[in-house]
Amino acid sequence: MVLFAGPCVIESEEIIMKIAQSLKPYHENPDIDFYFKASFDKANRTSLESFRGPGLEEGMRILQKVKDTFGYKIVTDIHESSQVEAVSKVVDVLQIPAFLCRQTDLLVAAAKTDCIINIKKGQFLAPADMQYPVLKVLNTRGCTEASYENSLKHKVFLCERGSTFGYGNIVVDMRSLVIMKNFAPVIFDATHSVQMPGAANGKTGGDSSMVPFLAKAAAAVGVDGFFFETHFDPSIALSDGPNMVKLDELEGLVKKLQKIKEISEV
Repeated sequence: MVLFAGPCVIESEEIIMKIAQSLKPYHENPDIDFYFKASFDKANRTSLESFRGPGLEEGMRILQKVKDTFGYKIVTDIHESSQVEAVSKVVDVLQIPAFLCRQTDLLVAAAKTDCIINIKKGQFLAPADMQYPVLKVLNTRGCTEASYENSLKHKVFLCERGSTFGYGNIVVDMRSLVIMKNFAPVIFDATHSVQMPGAANGKTGGDSSMVPFLAKAAAAVGVDGFFFETHFDPSIALSDGPNMVKLDELEGLVKKLQKIKEISEV
């Protein structure tokens, strides 16, 4: 089972190392393909005053330290083509944010690296339309057909994080997981799927109590992996705290997901 886990944003070196230390059991679990996740820049915050992160240079230094200290594979977001070269020297997975999943130059630049590309589904797109971002990466890597097998071979993932529904809410259609799996391995982002955009007076709100239910449903559908933002104290997190899973609650949830996946694959 693929597992992306870590804080939303690099708040400080001290906090990152503390959270990374707590995630060691997943790296050491032979049944989990673990990747440490943290963003060096949150470029699409609701408010100009919101914390964005340390930036590219300092962010890569801290993520490299995590890699050197714990041996983790790393996943982080990129927002501009100019970031790709520097980021790809440190991380194993380049994540394309949902709002940027149609940005051709960004996808092509990422595809020219050796990294895994994790493309988040735009909240505004139908799941079937995600074959086209996949094709942009595959075509750049010399493949002409979007299929699960081709994407697996050429290291392309799709990531579901819900669809915009009305105002201030995100809804997950479990059918989208099945549809997108025709084009690529699918990662379910359970924490961003409970966001409530703009619902917290200039910040994104959310309801983390719903995370386990959505994650277990996705496991039953048969996704390839999961994405969880996690923190030792989400109430003080500088980004996406209302959506996060507490570190001490993540272990029990992951064990349940593994059991459900075992049953669903029989």
